[in-house]
Amino acid sequence: MKDRLSVLLTSALMMSLAPPAAAQDPSAPITLTLADAVELAQKASHRLAEARAREGGAVATVRVRQTADLPIVGVTGGYTRTNHVDEFGVRQADGSLRIIYPDIPDNRRARVFAQWPIYTGGRTGALERAAEAEAHAAGADLETARADLRLEVVRAYWGLATAVETGRVLEVALSRADAHLADVRSQFDAGLLPPNDVTSLEAQRSREEVQLIEARNLRESAAIELRRLTDLPADAPIEMAERLELSTAAAPVAATVTDALQRRPERRALTLRIEGASERQAAAAAGRRPTLNLAGGVDYARPNTRIFPLTDRWRTSWDVGVNASWTFWDSGRTDAEVAEAAFAATAARERLADFETMVAADVRQQILNVESSLAAVTASADGVRSAAEARRVVTERFNVGVATSTDVLDARVALLQAELDRTRALANARLAEARLDRAMGR
Repeated sequence: MKDRLSVLLTSALMMSLAPPAAAQDPSAPITLTLADAVELAQKASHRLAEARAREGGAVATVRVRQTADLPIVGVTGGYTRTNHVDEFGVRQADGSLRIIYPDIPDNRRARVFAQWPIYTGGRTGALERAAEAEAHAAGADLETARADLRLEVVRAYWGLATAVETGRVLEVALSRADAHLADVRSQFDAGLLPPNDVTSLEAQRSREEVQLIEARNLRESAAIELRRLTDLPADAPIEMAERLELSTAAAPVAATVTDALQRRPERRALTLRIEGASERQAAAAAGRRPTLNLAGGVDYARPNTRIFPLTDRWRTSWDVGVNASWTFWDSGRTDAEVAEAAFAATAARERLADFETMVAADVRQQILNVESSLAAVTASADGVRSAAEARRVVTERFNVGVATSTDVLDARVALLQAELDRTRALANARLAEARLDRAMGR
């Protein structure tokens, strides 16, 4: 007992002396890849939740249509109180009175019934196929919502990456401006440069500082949008795991309109809805055909009106039958339903044709955008190299006194503009690739 007590005390002492578990630092940046951002957005998206709910409702409708051909069984019951009546009877040979119509004010009844549609003219089958088509179309709508959300996340992600890269370029340019401004002030103090060279550099530095502030604001705006899409905390710092730099060299764009039409979920949804409208048209036309139902039931009543003469006791009876109905004239209701479904199918076909022409034009346009944006990236990289070399040469000439401060300023501004142009070209290339993927249904 003493050994156990000593072990418990030792364990408690060690737990009290142990350092507390390290809590996650809420200020630590959240590293996000593009795939992580898309996954978080799909989990948090209310639009996807709505699309999933619509798909679930469409699937439930299919089950409703499937049960229309199955038998149903139910139970009914009731109690009725009637007024008193004069009893009616017949005198028997032995002098007794045989009551034929008794005074029974309390009427109780219960019935177990079954009904089974044997033939509906194809209406239930057509409605079931229409519901299945709509359920598949709802699934395609869900895929469309996912694709739209992914494109939105890609835009937000690369928008934030663009703002980060722009800020980095401006910070480097600002540090270069500070170094050059220090050199110019030293030469001004030595009487080698006029004061307007200093003021020109100071003005350019101020403009670059304003650009840096604007870039930081744009970065925060892009981060706010990305946090909204991914459902991250409103003040969570985000660190980009991917850079704007393209991982591979520009390659020919492999994309065809035929592939896009086969992949796009919107086209599948429209095609399925055309099928559903055709099935609804067939279901409406089935209203011109007869229907046949098998019905039956068991009655347990007191009194049982099916048994004569009536007696104030519980009696059982049953019935089985086949009911047929055929509407010869319904004031044009069936014709109107058929016409409504036919027009809906025609509208869906026209919408599909319009969608196909839009996809064809969109794919061709996005291919051109990708090709031009990749060419712009190559050209902007050449521009950065050229501007950097020009700045180096001008700086060396300035150091030996054969170039003016204005020449250095112009070269530095040109380099900054070339670097910003390259950042924009990279961002445009990333977005052009994302738009082409969306147009292709990838």
